[in-house]
Amino acid sequence: MVPINLHDDVLVNIERHFGGLFSGDIGASSIAGGQSAANAALAQLDITGYANTRSQVLPKNRRGATVLSPYIRHNILTLDQVYRAVKHAPYKDREKFRDELFWQEYARHLYARIGTRLFENLRYEANADTPGDGWNPEMLCMAETVAELETDGWVVNQTRMWLASHWTVRNDRGWLAGQERMHRNLLDGSRAANLLGWQWTVGAGTGKPYGFAKWQVDKRAAGLCNRCPLKNKCPIQEFPAEVSLRELSRDAILDTDPDVSATTGPTRVLVNAKASHVLLTIDSLGDDDPALAANSHLPAVFVFNEHALKKLQLRSRRIAFYLQTLGDLNTRRPVAVYLGDPYRFAQDNAVAVTYAPVPSFKKFSRLAEVHPYPWLRPPHAGTVKSFSSWRKRLSYDE
Repeated sequence: MVPINLHDDVLVNIERHFGGLFSGDIGASSIAGGQSAANAALAQLDITGYANTRSQVLPKNRRGATVLSPYIRHNILTLDQVYRAVKHAPYKDREKFRDELFWQEYARHLYARIGTRLFENLRYEANADTPGDGWNPEMLCMAETVAELETDGWVVNQTRMWLASHWTVRNDRGWLAGQERMHRNLLDGSRAANLLGWQWTVGAGTGKPYGFAKWQVDKRAAGLCNRCPLKNKCPIQEFPAEVSLRELSRDAILDTDPDVSATTGPTRVLVNAKASHVLLTIDSLGDDDPALAANSHLPAVFVFNEHALKKLQLRSRRIAFYLQTLGDLNTRRPVAVYLGDPYRFAQDNAVAVTYAPVPSFKKFSRLAEVHPYPWLRPPHAGTVKSFSSWRKRLSYDE
């Protein structure tokens, strides 16, 4: 275990401790990590007009996207907190915004149920494994979107769809490689949401690929095409030809959950031993992390997974966001941070931890306390084949 001093500069820590564990240059996003930044963003949240502007790309000052997703992904802000924060917003905007929150919850429910199966085509056969870069850098819509993705670690949902569609639907590159490249960059990069978004866009989840064309760019980023070197020979002038994807054999787990309790995780605190530490995970980094809140007397610990980082090669913006978040927490409560093996730490110490509905959580053993995950709505055993069918089965008790 290599200790990391949170009082040192974030970029210095990345250079000092994370060599060979990230891709690209060293830098930080303009989106600051931490509970303080998240609370400030939530306090300033105003979704008036969101329904009409959420997909706006340019100019940036007209974007309606809230940029709360990095905080939501890591439960610095929970979905429930954000859901309740907009209760007085205009009806149309509130319903559309909450619909997007439910999409995030749907992704979490789906991933919790089927796990790594989400890395495969869900219902229709879209190209998943052809190598190669699917983003044409000569196209200004691609170049500027990729530049923002790599510089800030965040782009609006509309351009995520552009990137995914152009990679696979237009250029016939495997969507798994495309989503992996996007995942490396995104501050809100979650396997659940990113994999589901790509599946939906390329048609693997719906059978209807999203067709990206110049029309969307003109509508959402007016004037961008006029500055493009390919404006007179635009390769996406027309919509791509419609295709019919082959439907795959029925997967029963999409229809019914045989063990919804395993998908949900514990619904009460499981105590196996007296805890000596609170272990934070990447899925729960907020001050209100259930294990952290319940054990204010215990030291808090976070362990960067060295093996996973070496494999994933995340961009440094993501690592910087985590270090900023932990550093911010450290101003209110001491946090020990290490580079090493979080599963080994949990074996060697009696830790309290908040359950995470991801496959890797099963690698933990001998946990002293396991606290429930903060679902927006609890998972149900019914169908998850589509967002609409999943949502009809939700419990809406407030």
